[in-house]
Amino acid sequence: MSWKLVKIGDVCKTGAGGTPLKSKKEFYDGGTIPWLLSGEVSQGEIFSSRKFITEKGLQNSSAKIFPTNTVLVAMYGATAGQVGILRFEASTNQAVCGIYPNDKLLPKFIYYSMLSKQKELIGKAAGNAQPNISQIKVKNTEIPLIDLEEQKRIVAILDEAFAGIDTAIANTEKNLANARELFESYLSAVFTVQGKSWKSKKFSECLRLKSGDGLTSKQMIPGEFSVFGGNGIAGNHNEFNLSGDNVVIGRVGALCGNVRNITENIWLTDNAFKVTQTEQCMDNKFLTYLLNFKNLRKYARQSAQPVISNSSLKDIELNFPESEAEQKSINKKFDELHVEVEQLKSIYQQKLNSLKELKQSLLQKAFSGELTAEADKLMDEAVA
Repeated sequence: MSWKLVKIGDVCKTGAGGTPLKSKKEFYDGGTIPWLLSGEVSQGEIFSSRKFITEKGLQNSSAKIFPTNTVLVAMYGATAGQVGILRFEASTNQAVCGIYPNDKLLPKFIYYSMLSKQKELIGKAAGNAQPNISQIKVKNTEIPLIDLEEQKRIVAILDEAFAGIDTAIANTEKNLANARELFESYLSAVFTVQGKSWKSKKFSECLRLKSGDGLTSKQMIPGEFSVFGGNGIAGNHNEFNLSGDNVVIGRVGALCGNVRNITENIWLTDNAFKVTQTEQCMDNKFLTYLLNFKNLRKYARQSAQPVISNSSLKDIELNFPESEAEQKSINKKFDELHVEVEQLKSIYQQKLNSLKELKQSLLQKAFSGELTAEADKLMDEAVA
């Protein structure tokens, strides 16, 4: 089916928002005018704003009031290309382009049209770390201009199909969260309900931490050995400084406290610790599970760079069975459950990806004139 394509700027009024001077308190304090940031555009239908400006702020900036049903497009930063539809009057900052409603195009039809163009818009975005879409690019985006009844038909089908997909996504995300919690729950059950043969020691009584050796990214020479830093693998190097079966802990950084059982040759940097047992009372794999359960990250000294140390961990109570055979039996159960949980997570993640791709597929069909299926058929496909 061939539809007439028109540029947004030829049939709709557009405009960008603005930001009142941050140094002027009177532009913000006690403000009652909703003021949206680009990150809020991704909500889809937008019913509220986290920030507000005053009438003075509005009058002394390029911010403007967009009417209800304005379609918003985020133009800058990580959310560039996101599309939303305004369900109340609000202003925005300059990182948002507003497409005003009119009598030729239904607001929801414009919204779905722009959603179908998301990849195209993001592809046109200038910049790498912080991509930007200009208002000109939004105005030059082509969408179908068809009669209002056909617009209503397409919107009704997409509304119903997207509602079904969103329900399926919510259920799948819940299942994914449950799968993640399943393993944590089992760890908790084992480590909090201890057997008679278990004993307790403080961290400082049985474990010592020793940092690795400094190695900057510039000093790394590409090679076969993984380099472990505070947040995990930081690169590769042609030498190793740690071999055998070891437990290592991230010492500094956003993920400090992460614990890994490493059984290969690696380079351990000074941003991570090797764990040494003062007397061999725990199997290394068991110790890894136990320390991860203890969530060492919460013992970090909070600063610009969170850090853990021997002193911050010294009083943690460690409970474990005396029998190495019992420890290995527990390891086996943990390993088996971990595999099952990872398989479940993979299945649910694949379903989430498929559901999101289905939305794009429906949009492509809708705006190429191929959306002829009944809504209930699309619903069945959405939740299958």
